[in-house]
Amino acid sequence: MTLGFEGGPQGTSVSIAPSKAKTIPPSDSPASAGVKEALSHEAMARALAVHPDYKILRRLVPRDDWGAVPAGETRRVIVLDTETTGLDVRRERIIELAMLSVLVDTATGLPVGTVSTYESFEDPGQPIPAAITEITGIDDSMVRGQRIDEARVIEMVQAADLIVAHNAGFDRPFTEARLPVFADRPWNCSFAGIDWKQQGSGSAKLEFLAHERGWFYDAHRALVDCHALLQVLAAPLKDGQTGLARLLSGTTQSRFRLSATGAPFESKDALKSRGYRWDTEGRVWWCSLSGKDALDEELVWLKDQVFGSRKAQLLLEEQTSLVMFSQRKGLISSVSI
Repeated sequence: MTLGFEGGPQGTSVSIAPSKAKTIPPSDSPASAGVKEALSHEAMARALAVHPDYKILRRLVPRDDWGAVPAGETRRVIVLDTETTGLDVRRERIIELAMLSVLVDTATGLPVGTVSTYESFEDPGQPIPAAITEITGIDDSMVRGQRIDEARVIEMVQAADLIVAHNAGFDRPFTEARLPVFADRPWNCSFAGIDWKQQGSGSAKLEFLAHERGWFYDAHRALVDCHALLQVLAAPLKDGQTGLARLLSGTTQSRFRLSATGAPFESKDALKSRGYRWDTEGRVWWCSLSGKDALDEELVWLKDQVFGSRKAQLLLEEQTSLVMFSQRKGLISSVSI
């Protein structure tokens, strides 16, 4: 057999005589075993992981047990995700609900003990749009005749100290519309409740956060998303605190929706740059603030940068974790500056 290399040195050809072909060692020989070891997937992954030009992603493996439960204080957290027929809670319906229930050691912020899981489809009583099937992989045949086990869900929710979702502003209204028990528990949002940009992350999307921590997974199925979120929140943040610890501590803080009522038109660019959003219905700029210190700081900024010497009466809505991320109103008041 002759192999010609047109771009080789002096346009040479290399001839390999069949009688001199290299003999491949038997598969059970020591040499073969060495090759197998060197070329195993894990060996290659480990070799690349220490090279500065490569980043290795491993498939996320769900954890159903996080080790012994300590003698100290714990809190029970539910990690929740839903898939729905669309975005409008008034018209659309849940088609899949998943929950992980796990104890969290308050001393370390880490999950402990076994993880209780719940996952079920629900027939929405209407066709699933093709766009939703494309995203989730869930079609009409999978949900036909299926129902959420209400008794099981109620039992799990009533035992929880906190419910966490990675877009609680979406999941909470849908679950409350389906089962009122969800309105009776504190909620927090792992998307909005942690400043991921300040933590050095390029995005707050769950897939991106998992990739940063070395994992990939099949997204847009509720239970898989829950396992991914739990492992992301069990990882330490910059200050060493876990995401779970941060969200648990956040339940004691109120969030405030502050409306810059009567702000002059010429301040719109400053307000927008500050992170205010325009409420088209109320025709007012507003922002969301976490905690009393942030509220006090914002009032000072509004006085200095927006209203100046003019007096203003601002609309304030205080939301505790029992109302936060729902479509229910918090405590409404006004504040003078």
